[in-house]
Amino acid sequence: MHLIDDLKWRYATKKYDASKKVSQENIDRIKKAVQLSASSYGLQPYKVLEIKDPELREALKPIAWNQSQITDASHLFVFCNYLNVSEENVAHMLQLNAEINGVDLEQLAGYGDFMNAKMKEKSSDEMENWTAKQTYIALGNALDACAELKIDSTPIEGFEPEAVNEKLGLRKKGLSAAVILAVGYRHEEDVTQHGKKVRKSMETLFEAV
Repeated sequence: MHLIDDLKWRYATKKYDASKKVSQENIDRIKKAVQLSASSYGLQPYKVLEIKDPELREALKPIAWNQSQITDASHLFVFCNYLNVSEENVAHMLQLNAEINGVDLEQLAGYGDFMNAKMKEKSSDEMENWTAKQTYIALGNALDACAELKIDSTPIEGFEPEAVNEKLGLRKKGLSAAVILAVGYRHEEDVTQHGKKVRKSMETLFEAV
């Protein structure tokens, strides 16, 4: 199982070699893994921003605890969760489902009503928490894809969410920054790469009930 070896290889890279860039072909593969991620009801209540502007990355660095990965990694992505899942969002996914699977939209009406009812049950806080959880599933796929491609990655929660939201104008788009992902190639001076992976034992982590 190659995935296990890939996961043993990866680590949260602390220092990137800014001179090394990930090819567009591999970036597209990572994006495809994100697109194919599982999500509740298939709603995918998130959007991923690729921060290409070097000046914007510099501006994000101070509000991301001055972590060098923000500016030195080859690519930087901000995974943003929806603040709310609207009836329009549900209708869009139903339309996609009908088109891709070649079914009559009316056949999906009952499922749409069910989804809308479940969304309306959530408070605003519950909704944000739920969409953020969905966003992290997509992040996991991105991390696995990077590992398979032998591309280094760093999931970053160390940032000021509201400051990032303001800098990127996310709230007015109905979004909030959930997690940042740096992607690139480790610097030879990154001492973290030489450490052994520390994880709980299988016996501690799993329990049969």
